[in-house]
Amino acid sequence: MNLDGKLFPAVPVPFGPDGEIDREAQQRYIEWMSGQPVGGVAVWVHTGRGLRLTDRQREYVLRSWREGMPRGAAIIAGAGARPEIAPKPEAVMSDALRMAKQARDFGADALLAHPPTALRGLDGLDDMIVGYHDALAGADLPLICFYLYEAAGGISYSPDVLDRLFTMPAVAGIKMATLDSVCTYQEVAALISERFPGKTLVTGEDRFLGYSIMLGARAALIGMGAASVAMQSRLLNSWIEGDFAAFARLSAKVDKLAMRTFVKPMEGYIQRMLWCLAFAGVISWDATRDPWGPALPREQREALRVCLAELGEDTSHAP
Repeated sequence: MNLDGKLFPAVPVPFGPDGEIDREAQQRYIEWMSGQPVGGVAVWVHTGRGLRLTDRQREYVLRSWREGMPRGAAIIAGAGARPEIAPKPEAVMSDALRMAKQARDFGADALLAHPPTALRGLDGLDDMIVGYHDALAGADLPLICFYLYEAAGGISYSPDVLDRLFTMPAVAGIKMATLDSVCTYQEVAALISERFPGKTLVTGEDRFLGYSIMLGARAALIGMGAASVAMQSRLLNSWIEGDFAAFARLSAKVDKLAMRTFVKPMEGYIQRMLWCLAFAGVISWDATRDPWGPALPREQREALRVCLAELGEDTSHAP
């Protein structure tokens, strides 16, 4: 699977006040995204609450993106075990494989492996992490590993685990989302550059997106990409094309957006990205509910509006 040079927004799901997916907002969002400069989208990942959705909701979300995106756009689907699954290796791997096969059957092109968080702290964790990814490979789709920092519910993958994962034929690359652990990102980037150049480093580092690209990321799969897409796509392409003046300018702009969307409470970033879409009129304000997110102060919404306006983004539909 060729990920190089492409932005893959991790897309949220618009929920209405009744707690159900707002299908009109979903279709408007897909129509808007289909005209953006992206390589595809990532569904069922954390931004899209993939592990929280019901089977029926997951099917609707993936099929609607599959049908609405242009020919050639890739659909990457998250695959993992539901939070309520018992922390037993067999149960976690079985449930994750079930989700992976659903993704394949509904039209996904590749998988993003949710970290097997339920296994954290168990004896023999390294072997179980490798076994988990080997189980997901059973869905016969290209597999992107996901290194998520522990404070967000991920697992730190040891150098030995990374070596073993990168030697798996099914593994196309790894998404890094360490947030504030620049050292970890640097170390994994160096490992791929020196020993596994055939694997793609995919940045999920919203808070230092430009720097993560400078360190070797060849693609981006990020929640911030759910809105303000063109600016982030230009950032990635300016580095690839060697237009470093544009890269520096765009990196500063994207950092400003990240500092308003990826702030404490960090779990509120999904709500904030939905706000961005509503400010631009892509979805209605009634469809900006995240059922699993924290309550956010009204001041954060106004600060985000001001930031978007300063960046030249559309805020004409502010409430």
